[in-house]
Amino acid sequence: MEPSMTDPTRRDLLCYGLGGSAVMVALDGALIGEVQAQAPAQKRGGSLAYAQCSGNRRGGDASNTRHPYFMIDLITRSAYNTLTWVNEDLTVVPELATKLEPADARLNVWDVSVRDDVLFHDGREVTATDWAASFELHRRRNFASGQIQRTEVTGKHSLRFFLEAGNSEFPYVLAEYDNVVMPADDWQKIGLTGIGTGPFKIVSADPQRRMVLERNETYWRKGFPYLDRLEVVNREGQMESAINGFRAGQFDAVLNIDPRLVRQLQGERDTDIVPASSGDQAVIVLPKHPGSPFLDARIRRALALAIDREAIMRVVYGGSRWGWVGNDSHLAGTDPMFVARPVSRDLAKAKALLAEAGHPNGITLPTLYYAPQWPEMARYFQVVQETVKEAGIILPIEERPNDGYLNFRTGDADVTKGNFHKFAYTAVGPRNPGISLFRMRSANNESGYWSGPAHDRYMELYGKAMVTAGAAERKAIYAEMQKICAEEVPALLPAGRNNVLIKRPSVIGLKNHPQHWSIMWDGVSRA
Repeated sequence: MEPSMTDPTRRDLLCYGLGGSAVMVALDGALIGEVQAQAPAQKRGGSLAYAQCSGNRRGGDASNTRHPYFMIDLITRSAYNTLTWVNEDLTVVPELATKLEPADARLNVWDVSVRDDVLFHDGREVTATDWAASFELHRRRNFASGQIQRTEVTGKHSLRFFLEAGNSEFPYVLAEYDNVVMPADDWQKIGLTGIGTGPFKIVSADPQRRMVLERNETYWRKGFPYLDRLEVVNREGQMESAINGFRAGQFDAVLNIDPRLVRQLQGERDTDIVPASSGDQAVIVLPKHPGSPFLDARIRRALALAIDREAIMRVVYGGSRWGWVGNDSHLAGTDPMFVARPVSRDLAKAKALLAEAGHPNGITLPTLYYAPQWPEMARYFQVVQETVKEAGIILPIEERPNDGYLNFRTGDADVTKGNFHKFAYTAVGPRNPGISLFRMRSANNESGYWSGPAHDRYMELYGKAMVTAGAAERKAIYAEMQKICAEEVPALLPAGRNNVLIKRPSVIGLKNHPQHWSIMWDGVSRA
C-alpha cells in the first residue's frame, strides 16, 4: 500500500518531538503506510493549466530556469522531492526519508535513511551520494540550511547531518522547497539540468512566464501522478487577466487570488473556491542604518501602535475568515505557538512615544515602498497610511514594479557603502517557529539588521529553544521571544492573508496550502 503524505499519525509527531516531551524514535515508513488509507481511485490522464498571481522574485533566465532555486512559482514539488514535507496543517511528515532521528540529546547530529526505490527522471538510481552533493549546494545557498556544517554518507541509502548547533526542529528544515535531491555534481553546477525525482518532468520553460511538465512514468509513488501534463503560467500582478483566462477556459485553476473577490466568485458557475488555513503575511522592514528614524525604538513602537490592524482585516480581507491580525513576529496566526499582541492599537500611547522621542507634533516618515506581489497590496498600504495619520504620523507610500524590486529594497548589508536598505515591504510564508523566528536575526534584511541587548536576548532564547526537545517547553520560550518582538518592534507584520485559489469542479484532489509552494499536484486529476 502506498504511503500517504497528507494525514500524519501520532507516531509521525512523536518521531519529531512535536507531539510529546522529546524527540523519540526513528520514522518507519512501512508502518506509516500500513495505517494510512489508500488514495481514492481517480481517473488517469488529461492535462491541467493553472495561473498563479503572487510574485516569484527569484525567477530564472534561460540558463537556470529549470533549477529548483529559480523555477517559476517555486513549483519545486512538481519536479523534485525533499526528505520531508510540511502538510496542509503545517505538520512535518516524511517524503523520501524513512528514518530521521538525532544521534543524541544535543540534537546537532541527525541520522537519515532514505527510500531505496527512487529513480531520477533519467532513470538513474538515487543514493545517499546524490543527497550529500545536493546539500553541499543547499548549505551554501539556502537560508535555513546554512546551519549544516557537513554531511556524511553512512551507507548507500543513509547519511548523517552535522549541524553547527542543536536544532530540535531540523526535520522542518529538510522540508524547505529548496532542499530537493538532484543528481550528484559539483555544487556550482548541480540542478541546472532540471532532472529531479518528482511526479512530473520539465519539458519546456519560458523564464518567469511559463513552464510545461509531463508525467514521470517511474515516479516512486506507484500509480501517481494522475495527470499527463501540467502547465503553470505566471500572472504576477495580473490577477484580472488570470481570472478572465479562467472564465474563458484558458486556465483550470488560479492561485493566490485577492480574498476580497471571494463573494463575487462564489456566485459564478463552474467555480470552486478553495481556501487554505493560513498563508502569507506582509513584513514591513524598518531599516536601522545611520540616519534612519527607526534606530529609535520609540518611533518603531509608536508606528506599531498607530496601525489599525482590525481595519486591515475588514477593508482588505473582508473579515477574519480570510486573514488574521499579526503580532510583529514571523509566526502565522494559526500556528499553535503564536501569541497575540497584548494591545492591538493605542493612539494615546503612540502619541506619547513620539513626544518622548522629540516629535510632540507628529512625524513625517520616509517613503514606504511596496510592490504588487499580491493583488491587494495597494489597498493594504492605503489602510496603513490612513490609520497612522490619527497618531500624527505622515507616511508617504509608493508602489514600485515587481521587476527589480528585490534588489531595490535590500540595498547592501554593509552600511559603510552607503547603499542602504529601504523602508519597504516583503512577503513571507508561514513556516515552523524555528525557521520563522530565526528570520528576525540581525544578519537578515527582514529585521532591518536589528541589533542591541534586546536582539541578543532574543537570539539567546532562540538558541535555547533549538536544544529543547519538549514542545511545551519550546512554546514557553517562543512566547518570550514574541514578547520581545512586540516590545522592540524590529519589523512590522500587521496582518496576514489566508491563501485562496479557485478551480473548476472537474479538477479533483487539489488541496490548497498555507505555503503555496507546498501544494502537491501528483494526487490531482481531471474528472
